[in-house]
Amino acid sequence: MSQPDNASRRAFLRNTFTLIPTVGLAGGVSLTAKAAEPPPNLGDYQPAFFSDEEWAFLLAACDRLIPGESAGKGPGALDTNVPVFIDRQMDSPYGHAERWYMEGPYVLDGSPDLGFQYPYTPRDVYQKGIAMTQQYCQQQHGKRFDQLDADTQDSVLKALEANDIDFASLGESQKLEASEFFSSLLENTKEGYLADPIHGGNKHMAAWKMVGFPGARANFRDWVDQHNVEYPLGPVSLTGERG
Repeated sequence: MSQPDNASRRAFLRNTFTLIPTVGLAGGVSLTAKAAEPPPNLGDYQPAFFSDEEWAFLLAACDRLIPGESAGKGPGALDTNVPVFIDRQMDSPYGHAERWYMEGPYVLDGSPDLGFQYPYTPRDVYQKGIAMTQQYCQQQHGKRFDQLDADTQDSVLKALEANDIDFASLGESQKLEASEFFSSLLENTKEGYLADPIHGGNKHMAAWKMVGFPGARANFRDWVDQHNVEYPLGPVSLTGERG
């Protein structure tokens, strides 16, 4: 993982936004929040799936992938409840891989064109990936990931992305690679940041406000052809919340 400056991170998110629909997400995530349910405060939230140590890792990792900004330049992953989104998805059909073909054989050494080739659900990928990463951090730095300073956390995430951490040497028997875990973590973090708030993330549509996205408004045809003109009405979520 490269370590761009904050302006580059924001540009990256704006470009990424066009690739993630607000309702039908690429990762197959499902509707998990009730329409009338107010967004929780992250500090008060009790994860339904992740253990305390896994939750601490997730908070720290999401914070490094989309860090919070000062001076009103944009919210971070923790500001927008991205970890809540990921936790809720782990107890959804997506988390259980209910709509995936999960029968073998698994071609673990085959071409990447074959797609995901592990006997693991997304829940398994997170639990095993976090455990392997924490073990690596303990061996290399004598601390858990969430106890490391920001620069060292970035270096660990970069090593995951580049597949420079050998999960097999840490006890992973099914050849789950570090890069696969990182890919899932990054994809779900972006989805939670940019999806409709009904899914648990993008609290109060803060990410949509940052990029100027109108959200689930029924009609904004009058503005489609007005290029380089800021949309003035603010976003609307599927719950009816207005920004």
